[in-house]
Amino acid sequence: NRTEEGVEHLLVSLVRTLSWLLCRVGLLLCTPRLKTHLKNICLQYLLLNSHCFCLLKNGTGLIIFFLCAYVPKTEAGRCKWEEVLQDLQAIKTSKDIDVSLYTANADEDEECQELVMRCFFLETEVIFQECRIKNCSKTQDVWNIWKNGNDSFEKNKLASTKSEKCKECEEYEEKNFTEFVQNFEKVIQRDCKHWSKRHKLVKNILT
Repeated sequence: NRTEEGVEHLLVSLVRTLSWLLCRVGLLLCTPRLKTHLKNICLQYLLLNSHCFCLLKNGTGLIIFFLCAYVPKTEAGRCKWEEVLQDLQAIKTSKDIDVSLYTANADEDEECQELVMRCFFLETEVIFQECRIKNCSKTQDVWNIWKNGNDSFEKNKLASTKSEKCKECEEYEEKNFTEFVQNFEKVIQRDCKHWSKRHKLVKNILT
């Protein structure tokens, strides 16, 4: 029994050491944009390897654990769409882009927000293809917007069911580029506003 306990203890120690080394290597190799998120993951790892496991034995501990897991999804104090807003500001005055796009309403019901966001990012790909053909001066900014949204939604697959009140992209009216960007900005600002409220709520609970 003592031998088995010794082997088990050794294996646990090796796993902990290896996990921590991977965290450290990751911080050295990853891009600056990912470092904040990775640091948060490493911090959670350290907490879990301490005596904090005892917290999971009660309801309060579980609540704290899930709140901690929720907070690091975005960089501290920043909405994940902040860079998209900056890129939208950069392209909104472009004279090179002349295309009609399915444009979702900025005031759709809250439960349709994700579908609306996906619609805007899908239409951004249309702008990108147009820019590639015309060699627009803002092609890189458009690509940044599309890539940012695509990466985000790839990690969060849309549920197979949706509310009947939510529209598909093709059901929205086609509008010009200027109106499209204006609505896109409003939708993102709305999403960031809701994120900020949730972030503050979680932060207040934890502090």
